[in-house]
Amino acid sequence: MDLRDIHTPVMLERCIELLAPALEGPDAVLVDATLGMGGHTEAFLDRFPALHVIGLDRDTEALRIAGDRLAPFGDRVTLVHTVYDGIADAVASTGRSDVNGILFDLGVSSLQLDEAERGFAYAQDAPLDMRMDQSSGTTAADILATYSEGELRRIFERYGEEKLSARYARAIVAARAEAPIERSGRLVEILTKATPYSAQRTGHPAKRVFQALRIEVNRELSVLERAIPAALNMLAVGGRIVVLSYQSLEDRLVKRALAEASASTAPPGLPVELPEHAPRFRLLVRGAEQATEEERARNPRATPVRLRAAERIRPDHAKEANA
Repeated sequence: MDLRDIHTPVMLERCIELLAPALEGPDAVLVDATLGMGGHTEAFLDRFPALHVIGLDRDTEALRIAGDRLAPFGDRVTLVHTVYDGIADAVASTGRSDVNGILFDLGVSSLQLDEAERGFAYAQDAPLDMRMDQSSGTTAADILATYSEGELRRIFERYGEEKLSARYARAIVAARAEAPIERSGRLVEILTKATPYSAQRTGHPAKRVFQALRIEVNRELSVLERAIPAALNMLAVGGRIVVLSYQSLEDRLVKRALAEASASTAPPGLPVELPEHAPRFRLLVRGAEQATEEERARNPRATPVRLRAAERIRPDHAKEANA
């Protein structure tokens, strides 16, 4: 199996272009915070011969596959089994206090989508697992079995932005009273039956519910909310971060974190901005960039992507004071 045939890294050349100025030094270190099958990392290691990459992933199968793929690069790669909000500890475990580049490619990976038995895809009948780290944690089936109708409605509304949340939560509670909901095929049947015909014409009834369950199972938004500030704190001056998001909830969190980091903290009305109030980062792209039409045609998984990037332009004064 050639991984290049089943996994095409999204916006690869743009990621390289944005991160390159931070990675061209002799001791540069990049953190690939969402390693997946290693496509982005392989390209960076090829392009920058002196680069070291610290690759993080919560999925043990992804780490195994990426380890095999990246073996030719030897000790230029360090793989760490962790969720990406553990970035600070992962970097510290390598003996470093900061890094030069950080890449986040968020959402569900090609590996997880393509393995039907993982339960991520509503188009294939499989056990309702949805854990990115299958070694621990609550499954989607557990959530469907134990959450109250109100809790189900809450996650469908918040994480799926689903207009029919109340209807779907009610249908799930009624169905599980008859038999446990343990497979994706049965959940799709329940959701389809509960969806008015007019609404079925606007998209698959299960899409937003599956997204909401996946986010809840993996605590994706709470993890991301911690991970982006932690990542920004790990960047050396001149270091750069690139984040690829695939749904609006992720992108809003990233947008807010980068906006705060690139804004002055001077109180309103202060006649002179003191150095400690100056922005720590500058944004590298205007708004959020999308993949080109050509890439979207070649790689449909690039269709929803939104890219944001920033560069650290000054150190934290608090860090300097404690140094």
